[in-house]
Amino acid sequence: MFSKNIIQRFATMASQFSDRNAFCINETHYTYGDFWTLVSKIRTLLNTLDLVDQKIGLVVNDDLETYASIFAIWMQGMGYVPLHPKYPIERNLDIVNQADLKKVLDSSLNSGYDSSLVVKTIECETLELTTEILKISDDSLAYILFTSGSTGKPKGVQISFKNLDSFVSAFLDTGFELDHTDKCLQCFDLTFDVSVQSFLIPLIHGASVYTIPHDQIKYSYVFGLLDDHELTFGVFAPSMIRLLKPYFEEIDLKKLRYCILTAEASPVDLVKEWAECIPNAQIFNFYGPTEATIYCVYYEVKVNETIKDANGMLAIGKPFKGLETIILDENLQVVEKGNKGELYVSGNQVTSGYWKNPERNEEAFIILDYNGESKKFYKTGDLCLEDKDNDLLYFGRLDNQVKIQGFRIELGEIEFHARASIGGKNAVAFIYQGQTGGNEIALCLEIDNLDKDAILNSLKAILPSYMVPSKVYNLEKFPLNTSDKVDRKQVINLFV
Repeated sequence: MFSKNIIQRFATMASQFSDRNAFCINETHYTYGDFWTLVSKIRTLLNTLDLVDQKIGLVVNDDLETYASIFAIWMQGMGYVPLHPKYPIERNLDIVNQADLKKVLDSSLNSGYDSSLVVKTIECETLELTTEILKISDDSLAYILFTSGSTGKPKGVQISFKNLDSFVSAFLDTGFELDHTDKCLQCFDLTFDVSVQSFLIPLIHGASVYTIPHDQIKYSYVFGLLDDHELTFGVFAPSMIRLLKPYFEEIDLKKLRYCILTAEASPVDLVKEWAECIPNAQIFNFYGPTEATIYCVYYEVKVNETIKDANGMLAIGKPFKGLETIILDENLQVVEKGNKGELYVSGNQVTSGYWKNPERNEEAFIILDYNGESKKFYKTGDLCLEDKDNDLLYFGRLDNQVKIQGFRIELGEIEFHARASIGGKNAVAFIYQGQTGGNEIALCLEIDNLDKDAILNSLKAILPSYMVPSKVYNLEKFPLNTSDKVDRKQVINLFV
């Protein structure tokens, strides 16, 4: 139960370690006592809103008020919908409308939302504390994360308290042992589900959470935190580690005990080099779509032993306790071990479905007869195989979905908005390897005259920065395949 396993544990830590640091935000430390008081006051503020539908928007700034708001919302048995302060307001308002949000909590000094919608967390300063531990329904929403959608509209993945409770239990079952002496990195945007693990797991163990300000260069700030504060637990996207590579010779993080790689495929060569910088850390590769609550499969990397890989990328390993994974062919038949197919996952961590999106639900979930039981499986869209040791190897996406800077996006969404900016003509978005070795986005448009600045400005007004192409090309006419469809591969091959 979420109330017992998460909320009660957090309350115990807040009481037991009230004088110890819970957060370090922009080099300022905040104790568990500070955090508990703020959580309790925001709970009182929420009680004044009388929200019938039990969900609320949250502008996710990098401050104590935002993290306290998450716990306050949860302790009231409610769910939050994160809204990034750096994303275009039009995109966030679309999410507000889709989720039918009546109120948005905001710790910003100057909110970009209408006064009838926004509730400023500063209003809680003079309020009394609400400390009662309520019984929370495990079927209620913990959060809705809106991810990129191919129709041009983000789609909402709804995660329940049961999903999140199941994740925490399974995550800890993999062998992580934290306590109040640990110092843990939280370097992910709060619109990205890995952030939930990065702050939640430490806080139910009395550990400290170290965050990254939005206005800092992330990789250099991360290095500073790891080195200056001797952090013991870090979760990283491989692309961030790749940016640190020029400094590997001067990086020696002996205090780091655990290192999790996640968010995108992890190159074995890079991981081996990184391992020399963290000589005392256990290294894990974690895989999981948002729909399966953060992570669902993991693989421990033992540098001095044989490392399993597929095309130079780390294996993703075995499913979490309480989850089932199967690999199916195009006819939904289980493939023989050692053969490739699409990965499907089932269990208590898997979402009940997308928010108010029955068409997408029908596409993404199937009911299968599994070991004599009828079970619901999520279709990941990832190409995998299971080896003789029952470890899963990852071969990439089956569709047109990609990972950029750790964020999963649909190239179709970029194409959708690009076509709109050129009068509905064809557009093809694709990824290429940038100078640092990471994935970057390029865009090709079917137009005669290219005004690159105008195109990019129109996309910047609609899309978050990580979805804006770094290269833009044009062709007078796109090649077609034998089905009279745009030959995407041929377009891409002209530039890659």
